[in-house]
Amino acid sequence: MIFQNENSFEVKEKIDKSRVAILPIGAVEAHGPHLPLGTDNYLAERLSERVAERTGAFVLPTLPYGQVWSLKNFPGSITISNDSLINFIVDIGISLYEQGFRIFAMINGHLGNAAAMKEAARKLYSQYPDFKILYLFYPGVKQVTDEVRKTKSSHASYFHACEIETSYMLYLAEEYVDMSKAISDIPNIPMSADVTPTPWEEFTSSAVLGDATLATKEKGEKIIEVAISNMITLIEGAKNELKGS
Repeated sequence: MIFQNENSFEVKEKIDKSRVAILPIGAVEAHGPHLPLGTDNYLAERLSERVAERTGAFVLPTLPYGQVWSLKNFPGSITISNDSLINFIVDIGISLYEQGFRIFAMINGHLGNAAAMKEAARKLYSQYPDFKILYLFYPGVKQVTDEVRKTKSSHASYFHACEIETSYMLYLAEEYVDMSKAISDIPNIPMSADVTPTPWEEFTSSAVLGDATLATKEKGEKIIEVAISNMITLIEGAKNELKGS
């Protein structure tokens, strides 16, 4: 169910029946020559829609800006602070709770948002202990990702505009991908990048962290379907907890 398409006369009954809201959270940032600036928004939106279809949840309008400090100097990137993102999420969460929602699932398309989302969830939990908050970023996909990838990951945590993320886009939003422009750019990311502020232009000029030419729709499907299944399991588990309380 798309929340912004509802009307005020009928939505209350639907909220009371569902009680689950999904907020897609993305970012606007460089994703190489073959993917759009809004890649993370498209991924978060498409994932949210698929999860909502199978959980009876509402999909809220996408929060399209994220914390992209590392890529802020690349053309097209727009960044907001962690504090801004935290406050925005908390305010949305309070409104949702007051409207009758009791499960708030944030589906994230951008790793840089993770710290702010976790902090916002903690703030909401402190205020409303009976409000179940989930912050979801491709949960439980490490094994299947390792199985399908042909190139070693450039970083233990990062994946960006590479074989993996491009495969995600080919499966979920193929119309925005131009594989004729896909490149291979596998940077050497120094250990220091994990322990000190390091703008990405210090180790990449493309914002591509891998071989995007190896991306396929089939790889994306294998990984994304695992992520969707896990997100559904987590939301259904929260619904069961709600029933038992």
